[in-house]
Amino acid sequence: MEPLFVKEIEIAPTAVDRYGRLKASQLLGYLQQIAGDHSALLGTDQNHLMDKNLFWAVIRHRVQITRLPAAGEKLRLETWPMPTTRTAFPRSTIAYDAQGKECFRSISLWILMDAQTRAMVLPGRSGVEIQGLLRGCELQAPSSMLPREMGECDCRTVRYTDLDLNGHMNNCRYLDWVEDLLPSSFHACHEIRGFTLCYMSEIREKEQLQLHWELSEGPVLTVEAVRTTENDTAGHSRVFSARVELENVVL
Repeated sequence: MEPLFVKEIEIAPTAVDRYGRLKASQLLGYLQQIAGDHSALLGTDQNHLMDKNLFWAVIRHRVQITRLPAAGEKLRLETWPMPTTRTAFPRSTIAYDAQGKECFRSISLWILMDAQTRAMVLPGRSGVEIQGLLRGCELQAPSSMLPREMGECDCRTVRYTDLDLNGHMNNCRYLDWVEDLLPSSFHACHEIRGFTLCYMSEIREKEQLQLHWELSEGPVLTVEAVRTTENDTAGHSRVFSARVELENVVL
């Protein structure tokens, strides 16, 4: 099977924000969708992994945005798996508009998880093999984000519509929560130009997250999400970290 996979999509009206720009969470949704479609062709999708008691989980995303498309636009997405590392399966994706101009590109790191123990399974022990490809245009994989003190804090609870098929909060919803930290008046004159997301642990329905955040020069929005469970074990309180790079736009 060819390691390069191409898919065309049309931006639906429900996929854009109040200012007509593709939502960052929906962008992640497209990346997740095309990765799943390609995995099905490669024989490594969720249906095939069930026999091995495994499922896919994404641990890091890095996205570089040239332009956020509007509703009704058609995009051509190209995706390909990169060579497997000792711990993860990297994947690259680039999206082009109808004129062939790049809208965004990404790199994501995927791992395999044991469906029963929820522990990571190393590629070499998983029985899953994927042919990797390097085209020379891949983004560098993001490194981990170290926790630090931030001045602002909001709290949110995971609800039913935040969950995915694996029973935990879907990674796309994290970006909705991140963007909700800033009001419409801010988003009106700022556009996202890139973001990095690091996922440390899963979180389930009814759990509460504290979102520690700050908006620094750039502007750059930094978020550290931790669970508030009192009996949480060490090393599992961090759920995700985010760094969102924004750009001033002329109204």
